[in-house]
Amino acid sequence: MNCNLTITALPGLNESLQRCSVGCIIIKYDFSGYNRDKREEITMFVYLDNSATTKQYDQVTHKMTRLMEEDFGNPSSLHRMGMTAEQAVKEARKGIASSLYVKDEEIYFTGSGTEADNMAIFGAFNARKRRGNKIITSEVEHPAVIEACKRLEAIGVQVVYIQSDSKGLIDIDQLEEKLDDSTILVTIMAVNNELGTVEPVEEIGNLVKSRGDILFHTDAVQAYGKMETDPDKWKADLMTVSGHKIHGPKGIGSIYIKKGVHIEPLIYGGGQEKGIRSGTENTPAIVGFGLAAEMMHGNLSNRIRTMAKVRTYLLEGIKAEIPDITINSPEGVFTEEQSAGTPLSSPGILNVSFLGCRGEVLLHFLEQQDIYVSTGAACSSAKKGSRVLSAAGLAAPVIDSAIRFSFSEFNTVEQMDFVLIELKKAVLSMRKLTQRQR
Repeated sequence: MNCNLTITALPGLNESLQRCSVGCIIIKYDFSGYNRDKREEITMFVYLDNSATTKQYDQVTHKMTRLMEEDFGNPSSLHRMGMTAEQAVKEARKGIASSLYVKDEEIYFTGSGTEADNMAIFGAFNARKRRGNKIITSEVEHPAVIEACKRLEAIGVQVVYIQSDSKGLIDIDQLEEKLDDSTILVTIMAVNNELGTVEPVEEIGNLVKSRGDILFHTDAVQAYGKMETDPDKWKADLMTVSGHKIHGPKGIGSIYIKKGVHIEPLIYGGGQEKGIRSGTENTPAIVGFGLAAEMMHGNLSNRIRTMAKVRTYLLEGIKAEIPDITINSPEGVFTEEQSAGTPLSSPGILNVSFLGCRGEVLLHFLEQQDIYVSTGAACSSAKKGSRVLSAAGLAAPVIDSAIRFSFSEFNTVEQMDFVLIELKKAVLSMRKLTQRQR
């Protein structure tokens, strides 16, 4: 008797064939490596936490490695190796200055975007505290700004926190009302790090400058690489950016200080960075940052177009496939031609609440499928709830179920298809589980 036998192998399942004494086939399976939950499905690595940090460009890593292995001299040394390192720092400074449309001598390196923000705020206050005692910021700023302002508040400085609408767009009328002769600094971010909202920085800069000798600082960390960042156009005296948000290294940031503007340093020592930021320069990180800035800026239009495309695709897919959601970010993507006053988003961020789900639990559901998102700012993720979403007036269930998707030039529509499949499964599973527990 002839018999056709089809054997289908399962993932992780080892098989061995033996023939018994009467000629029949005995199939033995080793179940030790078999995961019953594993399926022959499409798997894909999708990184959507680019507002927390980005993957370094390979070219950046290679250039940094060469600096660490070969051209490792101290830029302050007088010998050839020191001069080589000094020249590398100069070239990096030029690359960043070019990307911001400013002069090389207006760029100063720091150890991070947070340090740069602190330098701007404390430095401006210490330089101008005899002129006034008032600083204006917003309720939806990054912790690097908020915590610095709170510290100044604790020593008697008057800090005014401007409110925003539900999308994180600040109230310009309130800002205008609060400006007075005692104001020495206004610090407002260019793009909100959790909602993606583009603040009307050009309008703010014009308003501040119309009211006299007041410094204007903008934290442009989330704007840099996602839109044109031009401090001259924005009338900014101080602007801060960071390397690791544009596919450069971590631990390096920079501050633009407009020529003629004086701020006091935070760190004193050997007088590096023209005395503004003492300490031996982190040459590999500076060079990596400079190269990342050149690569980013040389391809900025395509970067923006790619991020806007995948963001819109994911947003429309979520709206079509998953019920009971709240879109916390502005739905429209910012372009230079659009008018001020309308909430618009950076192409790099999309914040959505999936009602009935815990954001942190949903994050880990997606992580199991190699999809990486966040529930808010990485710099404050250990704290309960989102201060920014709360300041924007969103309800607790909306805040608790919020997920931030943040994009880079390396994301694709095909990845978003995979995300939509896994996201829908995760949300529906969580909601079903929640209903059973009631």
